[in-house]
Amino acid sequence: MMKIGLIGLGSMGKNHYRILKELDDFATVVGLCDYEKLEGYSEPCFTDIDEMLENTKPEAVIIATPTFLHKEIALKCIDRGIHIFIEKPAAATVEDAKIIKEACEAKGVKSCVGHVERFNPVVQALQNELKGREIYTISITRVGPFPPRIADVGVLTDLSVHDIDLMRFITHRNIKDQAIFKSRKIHNHHEDNAVLNFALEDNIVANILTNWLTPFKKRIIEVACKEVYLEADLITQNLTEYSGYSKQNSYVVRDCHIKKDEPLLKEMEAFLHYIKTGEIGSLATVQDSIITLEVATST
Repeated sequence: MMKIGLIGLGSMGKNHYRILKELDDFATVVGLCDYEKLEGYSEPCFTDIDEMLENTKPEAVIIATPTFLHKEIALKCIDRGIHIFIEKPAAATVEDAKIIKEACEAKGVKSCVGHVERFNPVVQALQNELKGREIYTISITRVGPFPPRIADVGVLTDLSVHDIDLMRFITHRNIKDQAIFKSRKIHNHHEDNAVLNFALEDNIVANILTNWLTPFKKRIIEVACKEVYLEADLITQNLTEYSGYSKQNSYVVRDCHIKKDEPLLKEMEAFLHYIKTGEIGSLATVQDSIITLEVATST
């Protein structure tokens, strides 16, 4: 039974807590920490991180605090030899993320970053459909209304990092060139609207559309290949294939079978397996997060 500490009980932290309780055959939550005093939990609760780490001695922690706190908290855990799962992005800056990576390597601490969309069943199904196919383009749309809980970063750091990572994860190609256009329409301090264009290896063209200006959530990945066109909906977990094009503008439509599941549950299972075996699988590394941060903060 792995002993887990949870730092940060905001929206994402509460999701992690719920999932960990479902995995109580494999892990036990030994302590919770948040800047506000927590009530209603059966586990020991703390407002001081050092006190929580000292009293509960977790084997691993999940860091689900605001991004600007990631480096300080991660280094406290690493110094104690505690393995870390950091909600994306790894840190507020590329330099801070590199410091975390170097500290993990120096201490032999296992680390990963919470890019949960990698574990969306429709993403995994899309990867399977793309095996052996020549990819022409990949387009990703991630839009929705402004979330008031986000105050410390803009849409590039909060949302586009998901899709920069997914773009590389799905295509298995590196970025060769990029152009990013952004604007601020409703946010007080940060960009809330952006279009990202990329040239990937093997002459693949990619683009990402992201904003906090759309009144509804939309999460779509579209991939054009030599023989098929694939559309994945990350919200409904539906994958549709279009093929057999003809000069009469007709085509064959196939709904790909997907066993729907909760991505965060699969990600936590992978994290626990990683701590136990050292096999990182589909988890995002701190280096993956550094690459996405370098793109998202390059403008």
